[in-house]
Amino acid sequence: MAVYRVRRRSSFLMALSVILAFGENLSAQPAIPISLTRGVGSSVTIRAAGQPFALFLYPDSLEKPVLCPIYAPDGAAVTRGYPLYPKPGDPTDHPHHVGLWMNYENVNGLDFWNNSFAIPASRKSSYGWIRTDPRLQIAGGKEGVLAYRASWTDQSRVVLLMENTEFRFRAFPGLRIIDRISTLTASQNVSFPDAKDGFLGLRVAPELELPAPETRQYSDNHGVSSQVSASPAGIASGNYLTSAGKTGNGAWGTRATWCLLYGKIHEDSVSILMLDHPKNPGYPTYWHARGYGLFAANPLGQAVFSQGRDSLGWKLARGESAVFRYRIVIASGNHRLTDGQIAQLSAEFRRE
Repeated sequence: MAVYRVRRRSSFLMALSVILAFGENLSAQPAIPISLTRGVGSSVTIRAAGQPFALFLYPDSLEKPVLCPIYAPDGAAVTRGYPLYPKPGDPTDHPHHVGLWMNYENVNGLDFWNNSFAIPASRKSSYGWIRTDPRLQIAGGKEGVLAYRASWTDQSRVVLLMENTEFRFRAFPGLRIIDRISTLTASQNVSFPDAKDGFLGLRVAPELELPAPETRQYSDNHGVSSQVSASPAGIASGNYLTSAGKTGNGAWGTRATWCLLYGKIHEDSVSILMLDHPKNPGYPTYWHARGYGLFAANPLGQAVFSQGRDSLGWKLARGESAVFRYRIVIASGNHRLTDGQIAQLSAEFRRE
């Protein structure tokens, strides 16, 4: 029987209301209650005061568990619909980009990142799978908690890593917060050679892509090429900003403690802030933040992003564990998150 530990963090809610009590005063109101409901087909629906917040999906038919879709406070979906919930105009490149997920391109030679329904059976042996134990633990209230256990396996179900993940969901007027705390424990000696595709990934809605008039071509570590179409005219409005001052496409492959993606969905400005934690391996992370809507933190691919100046060659010996902590902040309103708000949110996360 799997055992999960849910850690309640009411002190966080008090601290957040203090640190954001300036500017737009995002959390001046009491925390919005969070509810979690199990659904059919291996899913959990997360709501904030009855309104959609996120959907957690973990069937074995998916190559990894995901949060998809995820919603901004104004109800707009910030994740791409394709391939699970395709919408007119959705780009159909990179079918392995599903909502919010965590995995890596090279774990003992297995590619967990690029695995999807598009990989033919004859090539599946080169790819890894993350299978989720259905015995989840969920709890609602001022913060919602979802805890699960998963196995990182090859196609024969030989386990490389055990994963214990806890999501924490919080909501305030104009603000949504998702914390992901994942502990990876090696079931055998495991190596993570520096690689481009990883680690915490988010594929955003077309409105949050960076405008691009041309078709682009990208290749994965197997030499498989993906064509990304030009942005639909008048739709893409996104931009990146990092703690190191990098903007736009210049954010890709650079190192920073946080990265902000912001743009317009309908009439509202939407911000997605992703925060790295000082205790994470490879801190501060490199940002695998592509203009076409892939927003990812990859602390393990240092040699690739730095052209060999840095390298990590991260490994876990059998029985050894490592913890990864990330925070995703989603805001909507008249303008993007201010620099002051980002600084305060970042400082609070570092102190935890």
